[in-house]
Amino acid sequence: MDKKVLVVFGTRPEAIKMAPLVKELEQTPGFTPVVCVTGQHREMLDQVLQFFDIHADMDLNMMKEGQSLYSLSADLLRGMEMVFRKNKYDMVLVHGDTTTAFIGALAAYYAKVPIGHVEAGLRTYDKYAPFPEEMNREWIGRVADMHFAPTRLAAEHLMKENRTRHIYVTGNTGIDAMKWTLSAPFTHPLQHKLRKDTRWILMTMHRRENWGEPMNHVFQAIKQLVREIPDIEVIYPVHPNPAIQKAVSDGLAGEDRIHLTAPLDVVDLHHVMKRSYMVLTDSGGIQEEAPSLGKPVLVLRDKTERPEGVIAGTLKCVGTETQAVVKGIKELLFDPKAYAAMAKAANPFGDGTASAQIVSAIRNYFDTSDG
Repeated sequence: MDKKVLVVFGTRPEAIKMAPLVKELEQTPGFTPVVCVTGQHREMLDQVLQFFDIHADMDLNMMKEGQSLYSLSADLLRGMEMVFRKNKYDMVLVHGDTTTAFIGALAAYYAKVPIGHVEAGLRTYDKYAPFPEEMNREWIGRVADMHFAPTRLAAEHLMKENRTRHIYVTGNTGIDAMKWTLSAPFTHPLQHKLRKDTRWILMTMHRRENWGEPMNHVFQAIKQLVREIPDIEVIYPVHPNPAIQKAVSDGLAGEDRIHLTAPLDVVDLHHVMKRSYMVLTDSGGIQEEAPSLGKPVLVLRDKTERPEGVIAGTLKCVGTETQAVVKGIKELLFDPKAYAAMAKAANPFGDGTASAQIVSAIRNYFDTSDG
């Protein structure tokens, strides 16, 4: 009998990382994936679905301008209640640490449906860094029945928390997604707009704990660098959140060789990443993706829940203080040995087979349970 697997996601990063898993389930006999998107991100989410040719069976369309975590969580829980009242599922898969993932897991728990947590076990053990993601993933870990950890360290975190059954080290599904995206053509106007004799620096910054002064300090660093160093150009796809849009406009608009763009679709983002000299980010997913392309990553945070990358040498946390950011970037621009040490480090986040490993583990889980 086919197993109906409800796959819940709502943001673009989740969609990128869940898409290869949905495609793997579609191609595996015995499984029927049912895709529920919450619309926590809207336009950016739809771009990913279109690229991967994934049809949402249910769309809760929860995106509202200026919504708080309180209202988003309440709306998501009401929406998920209707999903579970209308249909029965054999398993629910959620990803990572978003509000969608947390509420999806909570609703599945209320419905007494087994939960699989993709990208499980990431921890900083600081409940406000990142906020609210750190507690979201800890709470999901408490109710999940299957834990798909991207690395051995993530699995060790779970075992220390007495999650002793059904832990699988699979690598990260985001690496799987790059097989699709980098095989697609790169057609964004940026490739014609930027000079060929410059070094591209890809930058993303959007996390809540960096709003305000941390973001302003980083912007000061970026302006200082482009004014001092003539052969760099910064590409900054700006998150659509109005608070971030205003901060970026106030801090960086009008600066020569700082290119503020709308959010790049997943294909363009990965191609820009591939052509960039280095990456600055507070994003989690990019910390995993860029090292697979040999790109050093400076993390605009004081700590990361992906310490494997720091240990491997692919990532370096520089925080958000202006001079610390300037120093970190200059080191990579002017010290070939420091650059090579990061660029040539082995990516600890997998080999592109995570989705196949996850589906195999789920099949085994059902075979054992049914037997």
